[in-house]
Amino acid sequence: MKILAINGSPKGMHGNTGRLLEEVLSGVEEFGAETEIVNLKTVHVQPCIGCDGCHKTGICTIKDDYETIKERLLVCDGFILASPNYIFSVSAQMKALFDRCNGLIHCMALEDKYAAMVETSGGGGDEEVLTYMSRFAGTLGAVTVGGVGSAVAGIRTFPDEEDLYNRAHDLGLGLCQSISDRRVYPEQEGFREEFRLRMSGLVDIMKDYWPFEREYWANKRAS
Repeated sequence: MKILAINGSPKGMHGNTGRLLEEVLSGVEEFGAETEIVNLKTVHVQPCIGCDGCHKTGICTIKDDYETIKERLLVCDGFILASPNYIFSVSAQMKALFDRCNGLIHCMALEDKYAAMVETSGGGGDEEVLTYMSRFAGTLGAVTVGGVGSAVAGIRTFPDEEDLYNRAHDLGLGLCQSISDRRVYPEQEGFREEFRLRMSGLVDIMKDYWPFEREYWANKRAS
């Protein structure tokens, strides 16, 4: 089992988000899964430029590290999205990655994956960002097993640390167990089905301009 953690903190694993992510990964490692961390701080992911090249070939025209990250997402069994709360949203580094994933979203290409969320904030608003990241994972087609977030109490310290770290550890374990059991979350099915209809309909409308997505959905319907 392979779990990919994507850390959007500009401080990498040395910040508050990295510290909480460590506890989630301790649960993943206890389960025995293989882990890989992508720190967006140390890779190069530029903003989407809206050129539409990916809709023709399935490959982004920008020459940076996005395609490598995309391939890791496609081969993992589950992934973790971790970001600090920057003005009630994710970091700029994480948002750039999200925008570049538009082709994966149009195809809902991660439908067989499971995801978990990690967030830290200076002064609260944690659920808003966890919900945003969960919604993003759902647009990729993934099942979300939950998230953990907290305001900080200093540098790499949190209020109620023991409880927070236990919940983070259990989230990592739960992510792996959900993958192992192929666990179903019925409350998420409505959103994914609605979004599936929305994306397949959008691709039908744009079929002359988006040949890659057109062929992807044609093959999906035929299988």
